[in-house]
Amino acid sequence: MTSVLCATAWSEGSLIVFRVLQGAFSGLIIPATMSIIYQIIPRERQAMAVAFWGLSAMLAPAFGPTISGWVLENLNWHWLFLMNIPIGMIAILFVYAYIPYYRMNVPKSFDGLGFLTVIVSSSSLLLALGQGHNWGWGSWKIVSLFVLGAVTLLLFIWRELTTETPLLDIRVFKNGRFTLNAIISNIITISLYSGTLLTPVFLQRIQHVSAMDTGMILLPASLAMALLMPVVGKLYGIIGPRWLMSGGILLLTIGTLALSWLSIDVSHTYVIWWMIVRNIGIAFVVMPTSNAAMEQIPAELSGHASAITNWTRNVFGSFAIAIFTTMLASRSVTHAAGYMNAGDVDKLHIEMMSFTMSVNDVYVIATLVAAVALPLSLFVGKAKRTEGLKAKKLKETA
Repeated sequence: MTSVLCATAWSEGSLIVFRVLQGAFSGLIIPATMSIIYQIIPRERQAMAVAFWGLSAMLAPAFGPTISGWVLENLNWHWLFLMNIPIGMIAILFVYAYIPYYRMNVPKSFDGLGFLTVIVSSSSLLLALGQGHNWGWGSWKIVSLFVLGAVTLLLFIWRELTTETPLLDIRVFKNGRFTLNAIISNIITISLYSGTLLTPVFLQRIQHVSAMDTGMILLPASLAMALLMPVVGKLYGIIGPRWLMSGGILLLTIGTLALSWLSIDVSHTYVIWWMIVRNIGIAFVVMPTSNAAMEQIPAELSGHASAITNWTRNVFGSFAIAIFTTMLASRSVTHAAGYMNAGDVDKLHIEMMSFTMSVNDVYVIATLVAAVALPLSLFVGKAKRTEGLKAKKLKETA
């Protein structure tokens, strides 16, 4: 329904509103599907289930840029939303056919205050992070949004810790394994968004690559990431999460560092190769991090844990985009001034060089961010069978 609304949008404002609605409903899917895996599938098969879940999740971004590029070149932007309609109808049929109806427990009441505070805090912080560069980080609007977001976030945390039926039971953070993996996941998310943001912008703005060709350049890396998911799921039960995660973070760090050496005329082969290395690293991190975080969470709390994981990833992803966008703009100005002071008078050359150098600067920061997660991953070992009993106490002490 929201895709239909987006396709019929009559202005930029209406499209934004409809996209917000689309994102709100889409946001229900990921935590719900993750909860189903950890509530229904036996624990010994959950790693492979998460791997196939990750495969399906990664196929969309693998083919999305290429298909979208073709649509934009041959049709119009309305079809970006209209093509979701048959896909959504098929998904609904699969849900009715294969997803069982069940309830782990029935909440006594709906946490209205928790719902209100999490919406206000998330919206305020995301809007501030997204518009900080445009409105000015020191403007009264941005400062007010940060204050409002921080106050309502603290109110939300207080509410969830004191109410009998919380909207999101943040007591899952009492589980050290879940908390550690959540931290690693959010760090990786920040670094991950650098490639998602910078590479397409660089290709289209500096090398004037079409949307279709940009999608084709990004396709091999996305396919490599998606197709490796089942392999990682198989390896998880053999060697555990520690070495998969540390190896993956190392590859992500190396690939991101290599992308910080871009030049105006860099070959597409170079970009493709290091994006593949980078995405292979992501494949070795995403699934082990998700599964290791959930292994000790009782089934009745898995919905809260997966929702919290999805929520924090979105927040930190938006934070990454906002910060990287601001850095991209500020570093471009700095580099441009440097070239002009050096006597360069070719405006086109200054613009292209300064933007390329700013992209490289942001990739360096993303490399350092990814490297922070490497020592943390060494503390994530195999979950012991006896720890499953400890997990049950989480609900009892909550």
